[in-house]
Amino acid sequence: MIRIDIYQGNSHGLCHILPVSSQKKTDNQKILKGGTMDTIILTPESNDHFAGMVEEMSRSNLSRCWHCLCCSGGCPFAQDMDMLPNRVIRMVQLGMKHRVLSCSTIWLCVGCNTCSMECPNAVDMAAVMDALRRIAIQEKVKIAEPAVLSFHQKVIDSISRYGRTHKLEIMMRYKLSEKDFFSDMDLGLKMLSKRKLDLMPSKVKDRQQVQDLFTLAKELS
Repeated sequence: MIRIDIYQGNSHGLCHILPVSSQKKTDNQKILKGGTMDTIILTPESNDHFAGMVEEMSRSNLSRCWHCLCCSGGCPFAQDMDMLPNRVIRMVQLGMKHRVLSCSTIWLCVGCNTCSMECPNAVDMAAVMDALRRIAIQEKVKIAEPAVLSFHQKVIDSISRYGRTHKLEIMMRYKLSEKDFFSDMDLGLKMLSKRKLDLMPSKVKDRQQVQDLFTLAKELS
């Protein structure tokens, strides 16, 4: 059994990984320079093959990450995440499969690729996040942010149906599925009045070709 203390940093979003011996006794919530010390216990349940799976799906060498925090420092949504991007990488390296797949961070990532562009070692963090989402769905892990997954599914359904996104239909289907009927109504009416939302969907000519691509993607996944 290995004990690892992870320092969750201060308001600047810094995070340091501090390995310690299994005999060392520290307070899990010890205050350290404005941050807190969280303890992770690695047991035989840790998945040795998890990192390799993520590397293969993301086509990124995770061992090149030296935790310089460029990804976490540049992420525009880091303040809303329960686990900073560099910490996700570290936990994948440690084989902590369930904890990573059940976190909110992988679903709050919007895929802006800022982290991937900032990384000095060319670790494609955005692709890693995408790989983790795919694994979570495939292995039927309880999704930490089900509303985000629901919205993603509505967008994909629209593209599959029309070859393009029909934003009004996407939002209507999403609101119905979440039983959230009235929030954003004022904004929606303003967008309609300014013709920012089309009442009728715009369709590509060869929709069958689009559907064939979706069928092929499902067969390959």
